[in-house]
Amino acid sequence: MIGRTPGYIVAVRPLRQGAITDFDVTQRMIRLLLQRVGVSRFTRPRCLICVPSAITEVEQRAVLEAARRAGAQATYLIEQPMAAAIGASLPIHEPLGNMVVDVGGGTSEVAMISLGGIVTIEAVRIGSFDIDAAIQNYVRREYGVAIGERTAEDVKLAIGSAFPVADDYKAEVRGRDLMSGLPKTVILSPEEIRDGIREPVDAVVDAVKTCLAQAPPELAQDLITEGIHLVGGGALLAGLDDRLAAETDLPIVVDEHPLEVVVLGAGRCLESFERLQGIFLGSSG
Repeated sequence: MIGRTPGYIVAVRPLRQGAITDFDVTQRMIRLLLQRVGVSRFTRPRCLICVPSAITEVEQRAVLEAARRAGAQATYLIEQPMAAAIGASLPIHEPLGNMVVDVGGGTSEVAMISLGGIVTIEAVRIGSFDIDAAIQNYVRREYGVAIGERTAEDVKLAIGSAFPVADDYKAEVRGRDLMSGLPKTVILSPEEIRDGIREPVDAVVDAVKTCLAQAPPELAQDLITEGIHLVGGGALLAGLDDRLAAETDLPIVVDEHPLEVVVLGAGRCLESFERLQGIFLGSSG
C-alpha cells in the first residue's frame, strides 16, 4: 500500500528505528495480532516482545504500556540479538564467544554473547530502511528522478550489494522526472547502487569492528573457529557477508532463515520460559 494510497488512506509504520512513533497505531497492531491467535478479553495472555538493545527506558515503558492496553496480562521484553542467538541455536549458556550481527529494518545490532548474557554490544539506529532511503536519494541526486520506497527496495534486492559480486547486470528503474513531472526510465548498475548505499553499509561494518574491539580477548579468539553469525533482513543484501569477512578476517555465517530467526528465538524462550526468564530485559504485569 505504501506510495499507492488515495488521500483518505494513510499508510504508516508505527515503529521507526526501533522506537514507537505512533502509540495508538502500535496498540491497535498488537491487539490485532493477539486477536489473530485467538485471544479475547476473557483470555489475557503472556507476551514476549523483541526490542532493540539501543532502546531507552522511556521507549521500554511505551512498548510495555502499548501491550498492556492491547490486552496482554503480562509482557516481557528481550533484546533482539539475544533472541536471534537463541533462534540460531547458538550455545549462549556456554563460556564461549558467540557474536550475532542483526541488521533489521530500523536498527543494526552487534552483540557478543557468553554464559547467557551480553558481554559487549554496539547498536546503531541504521538498517534496511536507511539503505532504501539512500537508493532513493542517489537516484534523485544523480538522475533527477523520484522513486518510491517499494521501488528502492526492489532495486536493492535486484542489484544492490555491499561488495563486488559475480553477477554484473543492470536494472531498469521507473520514476517521476523532477523537472518535467513526467514518468521516466533510468538504467542503474550495481556499482552505482553500491556507491549510493556506502554510508549506511559502512555504519554497519563500523559497528561490527567496534564491538570486536570492545570484546575480551578470550572471547574474541573463539570467533576464529565459531565465526560471526549474520541475521536479519539486511543479511539478504548481496555481498554483505563477503564485505564483513574482508574487513574482519573472520568467517561469516549467514543463518538459513535470517528473516525469521529473531521470532523463532522468542518462541523458544516462551517454550522454555522458566529456564530462560533471567535473560529478559524488562517486564510488566
